[in-house]
Amino acid sequence: MDYLQRLCERYPALNGMKEDIAAAFGIMKNTYTGGGKLLICGNGGSAADSEHIVGELMKGLYKKRPLKEKEKEQFGRLSDHLQGALPAIALTGHAALSTAFLNDVDPQMVFAQQVYGYGMEGDTLIAMSTSGDSRNVLNAARVAKAKGMKVIGFTGHGGGLLREMCDICLVAPGSITADIQEYHLPIYHTLCAMLEEYFFPDAL
Repeated sequence: MDYLQRLCERYPALNGMKEDIAAAFGIMKNTYTGGGKLLICGNGGSAADSEHIVGELMKGLYKKRPLKEKEKEQFGRLSDHLQGALPAIALTGHAALSTAFLNDVDPQMVFAQQVYGYGMEGDTLIAMSTSGDSRNVLNAARVAKAKGMKVIGFTGHGGGLLREMCDICLVAPGSITADIQEYHLPIYHTLCAMLEEYFFPDAL
C-alpha cells in the first residue's frame, strides 16, 4: 500500500507536505538501517503523541511482525509472544528522572539531559512542539545536533525557532494547537506504517 498517497488523499491539506514527509521517512529509515534509534519528546498533547509513536514502532502496527527464524531459535517458545521492534524511546515517561532533574538542575533541560544520556551519532530526535518555540524541546534539539544526531520537527505556526534547527521540519497547517495535533497524528501514523512496510515486508 502507498501509505503516503493514502494520507494525502484522506487529508488534502497535507499535500504540500508530501516531499517533507517522504524526506522524514528517509531519515528514519537510514537511522534504523544504521542500527540507530529514535528519541521523541514533546509537551502536553505532544507528550502523548511521543508515547503513541513509540507504541506504533515497538510492536506491530498493521502487521504481526513475527521474528526471523534465527531469532526464533534464539528465543525459543518466547518468540511466539514477541514481535519485531523498531527501537524508540519517549523522553516524556521517566517521572523519577524528570522530576529529580527539574528540581535539582534545570526544568528546561529535562529532555536535553536524556538526549545527552541516550543519544548517539546516527540516532534521530523527533522534536514535537506545535508552536516550534518550546524551550525544553529546543534544548533537546541543540544537544542532538551537537551529538551528530538528525532532528525531525513536528510543528505548526510556521515552524517557530525549531524549524531552523531541524534536518526536516514537518509544519502542519493551522495556528490552533488542537488543529495542528490533529494533523500530526495521521502524519506519524503514516511514517510508522511506511517504516513497518520497509523493515517487515514479508509480515502479514
